[in-house]
Amino acid sequence: MLNPKKKRLKKKSNIIYILADDLGYGGLGVYGQEKIETPNIDKLAESGMMFTQHYSGSVVCAPSRAILLTGKHSGHAQIRGNNELRTERGDIWDYMAMLKDSTQEGQWPLLPGTVTIGNLLQEAGYKTGVVGKWGLGEPHTEGIPNKQGFDFFFGYNCQRQAHTYYPNHLYKDKNRVYLNNDTIPIHTLLDEGTDLYNAQNYNEFSSNEYTPDLIYSELSQFVDRNKDTPFFLYWATPIPHVPLQAPKEWVDKYVKKFGDEEPYNGGGIDIPYFPSRYPNATYAGMISYLDSRVGQLVQQLKDLGIYENTLIIFTSDNGPSSAGGADSEWFDSAKPFKGGLGWGKAYVHEGGIRVPMIASWPDKIKPGTSTELISAFWDVLPTLCDVAGVKTDYSNDGISFYPTLINSSEQKEHEFLYWEYPQSSGGLSCK
Repeated sequence: MLNPKKKRLKKKSNIIYILADDLGYGGLGVYGQEKIETPNIDKLAESGMMFTQHYSGSVVCAPSRAILLTGKHSGHAQIRGNNELRTERGDIWDYMAMLKDSTQEGQWPLLPGTVTIGNLLQEAGYKTGVVGKWGLGEPHTEGIPNKQGFDFFFGYNCQRQAHTYYPNHLYKDKNRVYLNNDTIPIHTLLDEGTDLYNAQNYNEFSSNEYTPDLIYSELSQFVDRNKDTPFFLYWATPIPHVPLQAPKEWVDKYVKKFGDEEPYNGGGIDIPYFPSRYPNATYAGMISYLDSRVGQLVQQLKDLGIYENTLIIFTSDNGPSSAGGADSEWFDSAKPFKGGLGWGKAYVHEGGIRVPMIASWPDKIKPGTSTELISAFWDVLPTLCDVAGVKTDYSNDGISFYPTLINSSEQKEHEFLYWEYPQSSGGLSCK
């Protein structure tokens, strides 16, 4: 029988890593955003630590996520661009073709035997889950989450599918989950001659099941299921990546705040995305919607009695986008850096790679602190291994920032940081 006077051994800390999609350095209130309200994420900073010189793995989705999970910078990473696995698959943007044939989905996969944060923490006894956008291997490859260190997956396997928040299916582990949504080809616009100022003409671009709602429901259930065991939850939300789609109450909030504005129906850079009657209000609404979900998650952790023993990290995969009606210059989303076309996402400038990062861990981190430590995504793997007490001889490019989190003077620093991105005129840059 246990001696009641003997102190019970404390469970390893839970880890929740929240990765926003295309949220710039200046996209949060606590980082200087003046138009979009993010009170819950700002509270994370009040309760924890702000990193003011933290950098993403790359300038676009897939390589940044691969670098995060493997701890290898873009000079050593397997995936260095948004590459498709097989170009001979046909029209990979054909939404109906993807629906009929799952081999049309997915990007270049992580290789078999890849070491990731997921399988390192699995070996340490953690339950591991990823929800949201994956983008690191089509459904029938070794690159799927369940073969890369994650016990549970729910969300988009393919980042092209994530070009709508109302898809016809998502994935739960290895299987499709079909949704009650109307099928609208991605990148559809309103027909020429349509009254762009009539909000009713945009109704077809929303449907019944909003994927951020479904993703949040699954992550909440994951937390409930694993409340009594150490867990690692990687929440790779697609927000605020375009297209501009948000619940009406959040759009209405910012229409009231911003007033009337010009509609978006294509134009500008790159491929078009779904149109939006109120593009700025919708973009802001998406971020505030995400902020509200972060607040709900924190409350759930408190209700379960595990908040004090949970490390929460919030960051973004790269700088802000200027595509699809997202106006990074109007929001000053990369503040104090340039974040418009040629300076934000897809370009190796400060606006494209410097990202917000907040770490909240009531048991360990002094509230209301900040650090100027220069760090990057490839530092996350060794850091989380330190948090979990994982000893590994896995060779990676990272330096753990765990000493900074716990206010230790033993923090090591990088001699340099390295990025390359061959798919853009952003070119090659070092820091």
